[in-house]
Amino acid sequence: MDDSGSTVPRRQLGRYLRELREGAHVTVTAAAKELEWSAPRIWRYETGQVPMHPNDVEAMCRVYGASRETIETMRSLARETKAHGWWHSYGEAIKDWFKLYVGLEAAATKIRHYETNLVPGLLQTVEYMTEVIATDSPQLSEHERLAKAEVRLRRQRLLARSVPRAPYLDVILNEAVLRRPLRDRAAMGRQLDALVVASQQHNIRIRVLPLSAGLYRWAAAGTFTMLDFPTDVREPEPTTIYMDGPCGAAYLDKVHEIQTYEDAWRSLGERGHAVDGSRELMTTIAKEMTHGT
Repeated sequence: MDDSGSTVPRRQLGRYLRELREGAHVTVTAAAKELEWSAPRIWRYETGQVPMHPNDVEAMCRVYGASRETIETMRSLARETKAHGWWHSYGEAIKDWFKLYVGLEAAATKIRHYETNLVPGLLQTVEYMTEVIATDSPQLSEHERLAKAEVRLRRQRLLARSVPRAPYLDVILNEAVLRRPLRDRAAMGRQLDALVVASQQHNIRIRVLPLSAGLYRWAAAGTFTMLDFPTDVREPEPTTIYMDGPCGAAYLDKVHEIQTYEDAWRSLGERGHAVDGSRELMTTIAKEMTHGT
């Protein structure tokens, strides 16, 4: 069975192929006749119901008169629809319900994350994630803890990838996240220093919601992530809201659900420090952690 994370590139590929066909003014019936396939087969491909072999993709592209560059792009995307995500090699280190999120995260063009308690996994240092994993799962062996840490480090690579373009990460941290120390306060200082460095990357923005900010809209929602997908297609994937806990996760994508979290995100942004002010606060608290003042 395909992993659920592969459905996003599969549906993207289907939409691209349909747009190419319609742009070439080729009907499904005409395409099926030229390719010597059934019309339902093309329909299944265009709706992303099944993975595709790169050679089949190329055959369709040629019928539609696509350029060589487009054909190579479509072949690459087809390979993504057939391959398991990298996370499958980590087995039990990733819960089944989290595998879908990892796939969606890898396909997103923008990741918005509000965090109430912890530094987000995509921005954690090794020292920080090691303590989080050990605190949450004291029953795990050292090998199992290392495997979990490796998964988190592997996820972080997407912020520096070049193909496809790295997603834009927009983070709002409750000030409490910065002030909750690790057992080794100096290690917490280094984590905060790492946040300052990360915030200087072109595709990462980190803002802090001060403790003095007061209430914001839908504060009861707690930590949440909003995933936005490519919009330069005829039918883009809807924004997906993700929330998780120790026993599972929830995914929301209905219009009213998205609007509710858009309202919450806007309210957080209005009450948070600007980027420069957030960076200054992180630097100040890092010094306090390091020097114990």
